[in-house]
Amino acid sequence: MTVYYATADDGNDLPVVDVTNPEFAPPYDEAQMARRVALFARAERLRARIPQSIQRSVLGWAARRSRLARAFYHASEGVISGMTLYVAKLGPRMMGDGYATAIDRRIAAAPPSWLSRVRLEDMARLLAEGLSPVLTAHAGRPLQLFNIAGGPAADSWNALLVLHQEAPELLRGRTIGIHVLDLDDEGPSFGARAVAALRGASAPLRDLDLSYQRVAYDWRDAARLQRLLDELGASRSALAVSSEGGLFEYGSDDEIMANLEAIRSAAPSDVVAVGSVTRADGPIEFLREFTVRPRTLAAFRDLAARAGWAIARVIERPLAYDVRLSLRP
Repeated sequence: MTVYYATADDGNDLPVVDVTNPEFAPPYDEAQMARRVALFARAERLRARIPQSIQRSVLGWAARRSRLARAFYHASEGVISGMTLYVAKLGPRMMGDGYATAIDRRIAAAPPSWLSRVRLEDMARLLAEGLSPVLTAHAGRPLQLFNIAGGPAADSWNALLVLHQEAPELLRGRTIGIHVLDLDDEGPSFGARAVAALRGASAPLRDLDLSYQRVAYDWRDAARLQRLLDELGASRSALAVSSEGGLFEYGSDDEIMANLEAIRSAAPSDVVAVGSVTRADGPIEFLREFTVRPRTLAAFRDLAARAGWAIARVIERPLAYDVRLSLRP
């Protein structure tokens, strides 16, 4: 199958991830990954014993030799940028010439990078699975995909690729919009070019009436989310909201509840919502430099219920719960 490319803001041409293309299928065995994660966690526990000053010095040395290490070194306020995560998801074989050092490849081959690629596919398939009956029930209704802190929003375009492969008739005759709600513009800028590549003359999404836009959004202002949904006619659309590696991982309980309540207030009753939740019972030592908020599945289920939602499906991975939510009756 053809691999499509898009140009990032730094001038590098990067593959456009397509989870339906075997070229992007990460080898994944549950037992083997559990062993790899355990070894990685053990190495991180050992690293934690090294003084922070020495760790930063070593990471600074790596940053001078590796684009990915440099991005992690300069991660803003403990948050990894959407484009950094996107490149890591490509894996060591697909990264391209811009990320060609041994350090780059090692980072891309590490369990967290590999699992973030698996998480992307989980999100795309959860979206497609949830949307399929909605689209079947509402022929011709506009389809709107809202992506909170989505970076390039690869889960949104991949949900369309999955639907196009499995049930293309569900996408025909609709206007489709991807709305990326993110304060950063680098990831959405690449995402727009990636979607354009997928709509090229011989590309899989070429026949879709598809638009892509970025909206500056801070999830601490959930009232703005409700206004955006109202302005764009979300209640009259087939609607899906996603946040891969975003709101449910970095947001506070109050922020998550406020956003879920805003969606509930403006959305149709069959809205689909998916996201990833950092596991509190996972090996989280390596996350101490970042501002994620690990939760148990029971705690997240309770949090969602207080906002009027229920967990319709959960995929358990070593580092995260990938969940699909539906509105409670």
